[in-house]
Amino acid sequence: MYFTHLKAAIFAIKLTSTASEIQALFDRIAPVYDQLNDWLSLGQHRVWKLMTVKWIDPTPGDVVLDLCCGSGDLAQRLARCVGITGEVTGVDFSPAQLAIARQRCQPDPPICWVEADACNLPFEDGYFDGATIGYGLRNVTDIPCCLQELHRVLKPRAQAAILDFHKPAQPFMRHFQQWYLETIVVPATQHLGLGEDYAYIAPSLDQFPTGSQQVNLARQAGFASATHYPIAGGIMGVLVLRKA
Repeated sequence: MYFTHLKAAIFAIKLTSTASEIQALFDRIAPVYDQLNDWLSLGQHRVWKLMTVKWIDPTPGDVVLDLCCGSGDLAQRLARCVGITGEVTGVDFSPAQLAIARQRCQPDPPICWVEADACNLPFEDGYFDGATIGYGLRNVTDIPCCLQELHRVLKPRAQAAILDFHKPAQPFMRHFQQWYLETIVVPATQHLGLGEDYAYIAPSLDQFPTGSQQVNLARQAGFASATHYPIAGGIMGVLVLRKA
C-alpha cells in the first residue's frame, strides 16, 4: 500500500491564498510535522528523499541548496554528503519550521538556515552546485517564478531534484489516493485540530502541474534538460533538472 509524506499532502488552503496565509499554515503544523510524516508515510518518505539526494549526486565540498526545507531532514542528508568542507543552505518561509530545523540538526555538519521566499531568493546568480526541493513546489504561490529563481542561483551544469506529491495518471491509483486522503489523512489531522488546514488537499492536486507540464515549465525557466520520474504508482514524482 502506498502512503505519502505529510508535506506532500499539505497544500490545504484555497488556491487564492496569499503567501502570508501559506506561511501561517506551515507555522501552525510545525510542532506535529515530523510525527505525522513518519506515521502517514510508514517511513517511506525517507526512501524517497534518499533517492532525491542521489539524483543531484552531491560530493564533499559542494555548495548546495535545500529549498522549502521544512524541518530540515533533506538538508541533513545533503550535509552528510558534502561534509565539513561543503556548505548547505536550507531555505523556508516558515519561521516555526526553521526553528525546529535548527534544533534537530545541531549534531550534523553546520547548515545555514535562511528565512526567505522561494520566489525571491537572497543569493547571487550561479551560487549553488546543486539543489533539492522536498514537497515544496506545490506550496509556492508562483511555480514558474520559483523555477526561474532556482535556475538563476544554480551554477552552470548544476542539477536540481524536486520531489512532490502528484495526481496519478492511472484511474486505480487516483481512486486509491482519493480514498486515502478522505479516510486517513483528513481524519488524522482533525484529531490534532488541523482538519480545516487539510480541507483543500484534493482540489490542490487537480491544480498542480502534471509531470509533463512541470517539464515544460522547467524548460521555459531556462533549464537545458528536464525529466520527470513517477514513483509509488504515480502518487509521487521527482523532477530532475540540469542547467546548461
